[in-house]
Amino acid sequence: MHDSKSRIIAQDAIILFADLQTGIVELSQTNPLDRLKRGVLALAKLARLLSIPAVVSGVRGEDGNPSKMIPQIADGLGDLPTHHRTTCDSFMNEEIVSAIQSTARKTLLISGVATELAVQLPALTASDQGYKVFVVLDACGGISERTEQAALQRMASAGATTVSVMTLAGELAGDFREAKAQQAIGILYEMAKA
Repeated sequence: MHDSKSRIIAQDAIILFADLQTGIVELSQTNPLDRLKRGVLALAKLARLLSIPAVVSGVRGEDGNPSKMIPQIADGLGDLPTHHRTTCDSFMNEEIVSAIQSTARKTLLISGVATELAVQLPALTASDQGYKVFVVLDACGGISERTEQAALQRMASAGATTVSVMTLAGELAGDFREAKAQQAIGILYEMAKA
C-alpha cells in the first residue's frame, strides 16, 4: 500500500507546522483558537505516537526576534527547532526543504495559519515537486471563509486534498486491538472532550 495514490501511510508522512506562532494564530477566523490549538496538539501527539517526523517553520517578529510557537507543538512532540524563513512559502527556504527531503518521505501533511498563505503556498510548491499533500483542516486557520475556500480550491486543483485529525488517527491507527491503535483513538477522545 506504500504506492497508494489516495491513502496516507505513516511511514511515508512528514508534517509541516507553519506559522503556528503568537501573533499569527490569533488571526484565525475560520477555526476558533481553542479548537485550532486542540487540533495542533492532537496532530503533534499522533506524530509522536506514529513516529512521523515534523518540521516547524515560522517568521521572525517585526523586531527581528525569533518567533514563539504555540506550546501545543512541543507538548505533543517535544522541543523542535523553528526554521525561520523570509517568504510565505516554506518550500522556498533551503533549510526547510533540506529538512523535509532528508526524511525521504513524500506525503506532506500541513498544519498552519493562515491557510491562504503559510499553508497554501508550500502545498502548491510541494504538489509541483511530486509530494502527496494533505491539509489538516482542524489544525489550520484561515483569515476569512471566502479566502480560505479559494485557497482550498486552488490547492485541490493542484492535487492537494484535505484531511482531519480524526480521519488521520483512524486511518493510521491500524487494528483497534493493538495498543498503538487504542492510543491513537485516545488522542481523539482527549481532543473531543477538551
